[in-house]
Amino acid sequence: MYFASRFRRLAGAAALLAAAAVAQAQSLPNVVILATGGTIAGAGASAVNSATYSAAKVPVDKLIAGLPELSKVANVRGEQVFQVASESLTNDNLLTLAKRVSALSKQPDVDGIVITHGTDTLEETAYFLTLTVHTAKPIILVGSMRPGTALSADGALNLFNAVNVAASKDAGGRGVLVTMNDEIQSGRDVSKTVNIKTEAFKSQWGPLGMIVEGRNYWFRAPVKRHTMQSEFDIDSIDALPPVEIALGYEGVAPTAINALAASGIKALVHAGTGNGSVADRIVPVLQKVRADGILVIRSSRVPDGFVIRNAEQPDDKYDWVVAHDMRPQKARILTMVALTKTKDTKELQRIFWEY
Repeated sequence: MYFASRFRRLAGAAALLAAAAVAQAQSLPNVVILATGGTIAGAGASAVNSATYSAAKVPVDKLIAGLPELSKVANVRGEQVFQVASESLTNDNLLTLAKRVSALSKQPDVDGIVITHGTDTLEETAYFLTLTVHTAKPIILVGSMRPGTALSADGALNLFNAVNVAASKDAGGRGVLVTMNDEIQSGRDVSKTVNIKTEAFKSQWGPLGMIVEGRNYWFRAPVKRHTMQSEFDIDSIDALPPVEIALGYEGVAPTAINALAASGIKALVHAGTGNGSVADRIVPVLQKVRADGILVIRSSRVPDGFVIRNAEQPDDKYDWVVAHDMRPQKARILTMVALTKTKDTKELQRIFWEY
C-alpha cells in the first residue's frame, strides 16, 4: 500500500513536470539554425590551436547539443544547408541559402532564423540577405574566430547570443544582423577587419547594440533600405550576373582589367586607392570597358570613409557609378542584385545611395 501510494505521488509529480516543460516550450519562440560551415563548425588538433584548424567539420545538431542553454531562450532546431568554408561559397550557394531563409520566414511556426557561417565572407552573405529577403522577422548571422576545440573559443557564446537575439521581439524589423563578440552589427555595415582576434567584426558607423547576459541593448537603427523595404526579392531571382573586382595599387597595370572585361562580365568594381582614385593609365582602360557595355563601379580599398561622386574622377562624364560607403566586396553584391532589375547607370547610382 505504501509503495503504491508513493508510486502514484511520483507519477503525479512527473506528470506535472512534463506538463510544465510542455507549457514552457509552447511559450518560447521558435528559432531555426541554418548551418553553412565555417570556423564555428571547425576543429583543431589541440586546445592551443586557435588559428590552425579545419573549418566546417561539426554538424549543426552537434553544435546545438553542445549548448543546452539554448533551450532556455527558444525552441531550436537545425538544418545543415552546406558544410563549406565560406571563402569557397558561390553565387549558387547564396541563392540557395537566401531562398531557404525566405521560405522559413514565411512559416508561422518560425519566429527567427540564425545562420552559422564562416567569417571570411560572412559580411557578403549578410548584405545579400539584407537586400533580398522580405521579412521583418530577425535574421542573424553568426560565426567564430576560434574553433570550438580551442582555449577561449568564442563560438558558443556567439551562437547563444545569436539565438537570443533571433528570439527577441525587439530585434525584428532591423534588417539582417550579425552577432559577434557581444555586439549586434548591421549586416549592411559590418566588415571583418582582422583575422586573428575575436573582435574581428566592426562597422565604421558603430554597432546597433550589444548583448550582455542575454539582454539586448540597442543604441541606433539602420536607415538604409533593407528587407521589407527592398525593391529586390529573392523569390524572383534565380541567377546573378557575373560581376568582378579589380584592385588599384601603385604600379598597377591594365592586365587584370582587360582579362576580366574579356571574360563576359556585366560589371566591374574598381577598388581604387583613397577616394576611389584611378591611376592615369587605367582611366582610358576603364573608359573602354564602359564603352564596351560593361558597367564600371568606382569603389575604394580603404576600410572606412566613402567615395565622393565626381571628386577624383568625372563620373558623370564617364558614365561611371560610385559605390558610396560600400567596400568593394559589398559593392559587388549590390551590383549583382541591382543588375537583376536595371542596367541604367542613373538607376544604379540611386540604388547605391539608398541601400
